[in-house]
Amino acid sequence: MDLSTGYMGLALRNPLVASASPLSHTVDGVRRLADAGVSAVVLHSLFEEELAEEAARNARLVEAGTESFAESLSYFPGAAGDEWGPRAYLSLVERAVAAVEIPVIASLNGVTPGGWTTYARAIQDAGAVAIELNVYYLPGAPSVSGREVERRHVEILQRVKGAVTLPVAVKLSPYFSSTGEMARQLDAAGADALVLFNRFLQPDIDPESLGVGPGIGLSSPVEARLPRAWIALLHGRLHAALAASTGVEGPDDLAKYLLAGADVVMTTSSLLRHGPEHAVVLLDGLSAWMARKGFDTVSDLRGKLAVPPGVDETVHERAGYVTAMRAANANPYGPW
Repeated sequence: MDLSTGYMGLALRNPLVASASPLSHTVDGVRRLADAGVSAVVLHSLFEEELAEEAARNARLVEAGTESFAESLSYFPGAAGDEWGPRAYLSLVERAVAAVEIPVIASLNGVTPGGWTTYARAIQDAGAVAIELNVYYLPGAPSVSGREVERRHVEILQRVKGAVTLPVAVKLSPYFSSTGEMARQLDAAGADALVLFNRFLQPDIDPESLGVGPGIGLSSPVEARLPRAWIALLHGRLHAALAASTGVEGPDDLAKYLLAGADVVMTTSSLLRHGPEHAVVLLDGLSAWMARKGFDTVSDLRGKLAVPPGVDETVHERAGYVTAMRAANANPYGPW
């Protein structure tokens, strides 16, 4: 069974990619993921706030030295005056690349256009094969327009693409007024891949403690329906590759995403829940399913259930909605 595939110009041994998570915080964690069989690893995200904090810290150190005596500047480490950091992330990139034979993808998480480009170049120099931009931006202020949110995503992508020669993916939220148009804008701006979707960590209220909790939880397969629907709608309509993310638990979830048209399938929750070795279960199960259904290669099945080219996407989705509502009304008690 041939599970090999491609993603952003990268040749991968299979379509299963370990997405950013605590498992990729260390070289040992990256090595465990590679040994378990994933085809690529996205390192844990470096946050824009970390870059700003280190830049401010270095600036304070420089200022403290100049107040003592000017000669101290000649002995201050060269990184102190740099606008980017932290260097620990670059070290992780370098060591992870040296430790495994599969592609290592860096992840940058932020919300503003400034401060990313220099660090993106440093990540490229450290040996990462690609960069995933995780634009985690929830516009809480009601004065922020939808177009402003969209422009921010496109500008961030353009600045990073202008700074590196690596492939760049954008991890998107599903909460746009027109997710398809946003995808087309990013595709036109040069995105090499779109990762669908980012999960907003929604806080919750505890009525006993009268406090607010962080709302962090692992995904479940039911959450895969939304990204799978959009992948099926976008497949064959963009130049960018499509990466599925969210709701992968078993081999069937891999198969569903590929049938919808995903180039690769990313997972965090299942590997955290069951350990990196769960990758073997996912891949062996996918191979067994392909053999049972008569598929020899991943390309044989990719996109078989995507929305066909030339079909009016809006009419197609409306028809599906009406059919589902009629079925629910005919049998209001299940199965659900």
